[in-house]
Amino acid sequence: MTNDRTKSSEDGYELWLRYLPVADAERLEAYRSVVRCIVSRATSPTLSVALKELRSGLQGLLDWSIPITDDLNQPGTLVVGTPENHPEIDALQLDEDLAAVNDEGYVIRSTSYNGHPCIAIAAHTDTGVLYGVFAFLRHLQTHQPLQDIRIVSSPRTKIRMLNHWDNLDGTIERGYAGFSLWDWHKLPDYLSPRYTDYARANASIGINGASLTNVNANSLILTKPYLQKAAALADVFRPYGIRVFLTARFSAPIEIGGLTTADPLDAEVIAWWRGKAQEIYDIIPDFGGFVVKANSEGQPGPHDYNRSHSDGANLLAEAIAPFGGVVIWRAFVYDSDIPDDRAKQAYDDLVPQDGTFHKNVLLQVKNGPIDFQTREPYHPLFGAMPQTPLMLELQITQEYLGCATHLVYLAPLFKETLDADTYCYGRGSLVAYVVDGSMDDHDISGMAGVANTGSDRNWCGHPCAAANWYAFGRLAWDHTLSAETIAEEWLHMTFSNDSRFVQPATTMMITSRQAVVNYMTPLGLHHIMARGHHYGPGPWVEGGRPDWTSLYYHQADEEGIGFDRTPEGSNAVSHYFPPYREELANLETCPENLLLWFHHVLWDHRMKSGRTLWDELCCKYNEGVEQVRQMQHTWNALVDFVDPARFIHVQVLLSIQEQEARWWRDACLLYFQTFSQLPIPDEYEQPAESLEYYMNLSHYFVPGIPERRF
Repeated sequence: MTNDRTKSSEDGYELWLRYLPVADAERLEAYRSVVRCIVSRATSPTLSVALKELRSGLQGLLDWSIPITDDLNQPGTLVVGTPENHPEIDALQLDEDLAAVNDEGYVIRSTSYNGHPCIAIAAHTDTGVLYGVFAFLRHLQTHQPLQDIRIVSSPRTKIRMLNHWDNLDGTIERGYAGFSLWDWHKLPDYLSPRYTDYARANASIGINGASLTNVNANSLILTKPYLQKAAALADVFRPYGIRVFLTARFSAPIEIGGLTTADPLDAEVIAWWRGKAQEIYDIIPDFGGFVVKANSEGQPGPHDYNRSHSDGANLLAEAIAPFGGVVIWRAFVYDSDIPDDRAKQAYDDLVPQDGTFHKNVLLQVKNGPIDFQTREPYHPLFGAMPQTPLMLELQITQEYLGCATHLVYLAPLFKETLDADTYCYGRGSLVAYVVDGSMDDHDISGMAGVANTGSDRNWCGHPCAAANWYAFGRLAWDHTLSAETIAEEWLHMTFSNDSRFVQPATTMMITSRQAVVNYMTPLGLHHIMARGHHYGPGPWVEGGRPDWTSLYYHQADEEGIGFDRTPEGSNAVSHYFPPYREELANLETCPENLLLWFHHVLWDHRMKSGRTLWDELCCKYNEGVEQVRQMQHTWNALVDFVDPARFIHVQVLLSIQEQEARWWRDACLLYFQTFSQLPIPDEYEQPAESLEYYMNLSHYFVPGIPERRF
């Protein structure tokens, strides 16, 4: 068996759609014997791109040109289509399987036609066929057998979208892979081929929506010239089943409409939004809807007029309802003027409004109640608003997890949230069932991921960061998939099918998330990064609004460390259902990986390991560094399976990650030591520099901060 090291270097542009020839001669011959020709009728733009993808993929994987024919009466046919555009599919005995899938689902099945064996890729819609084609190619890319194949699959959530925090000037807030994919200056006239490749990549993992602009919105995107630019992108995306969404700035009626108010109950404001909706749908007929950030971090919103969030969301929902659009209202709302625990504010504000939002409104809720930290408890809104569809928001871009410098595979983090039990209807009431709508029988459902794509040639900056884009799409389609399965798929398709590569690389990826938790914020610590750019440690950050400081969250003093959210503290535990509530509130039963999230713990508190809290912190910080060193060792041993350019790129970034893991460890332990007054045990590496050294480090022009304010 040959390996991928024999190839010339790759730049990562092809992502997981490389379609390299199957190197195993026996497997290649087995595939060729089963797939000899394609029977399909391309009657729409979507079927045309599906057929093009299938031919391209098979030609690459099987290393020969696959003919297209109308004749099913021959062995080795691959029949592709819907019963409507390919009547012969009715004769392939797929009725039971097709009845089990929804409009976006697909069936891939070994069957026969007039006694001749064939494989069908069938669906109710052309988009379903496209998803089936990508699934079939993934099956081949990961070297799965074709004999007696039977795959029946439907997406579990209806809206599966990327949120791009891209600005109209080309910068990306929290973007670490270059500038925006969207060249607004040249749109709508010049359409980069990269737009089509972006759509292909998304369709291959079932993503069907893209919000193009920053949630800290610019009203200009709703003006006619920019709507025409967005329409040009929508035209590219449409054949791939992707609808365009835009972020709506709540004050747009004032800023571009000439009104004196944006009050959601004002008649002129209502009329303005209705007119704007008509204009948008005239330009983009399949426009998906609005994503809105309001009354959070200084953004305008209905609270400016003493109105509720449901008043604001319903204003927009009524405007786009006649066109089938939805409003995705972000639940990331908190107010610096409210002295209560920031982790409680969204719950306290929104839960009383359950049942007041229109049917075409989804609340988009982050996985945790603070802000995309390395580990958070699941957001207590999940399970607490049964009359309102809740859409899970995950951050694919690594704002708090090492930017695009650190290798951190996020599927374990995503799964941790999806698999969490809310207990809202008793045991087994998982967050996943709230999100997919099945818990409360909602007609709409969704997951959103804050994108990590940019203008870098490899799309995501770090050669392994695309795994998180891939994992988000796969979990949005099917949240029952394991993090290990997704990692193995991605590694097979992105690097090598050799098990000697895939097995250790999978272990490395699965370990990587816990590693970053350990060397940044172990035991439930959170929000202790540097101010503004969030690059590097900053447990000493203070001054300004309290909930933007580190001291607010870690609460370290001479007695101990941690935020008391028990009934004796902020009582944030009350937002969770029993028995989880009681488990969290009890120091002895609270999971230790969330201990300092919910408790202020004495430095000499005895942990389950037998160590004191201080010694456990020292252990975890050092364990994180050692885990990165093990990742380096694992990667170095895989040199024979990866092309030189990508191997060296990852190798150098792992070296940077190891340095920065030590930086986090040393800076945090030295700072917390000023409170504990306890030594770092001799068994661990001692800090390389003084606390003053780390506190005086300054970093300028860190990516992901468009305004560059330092």
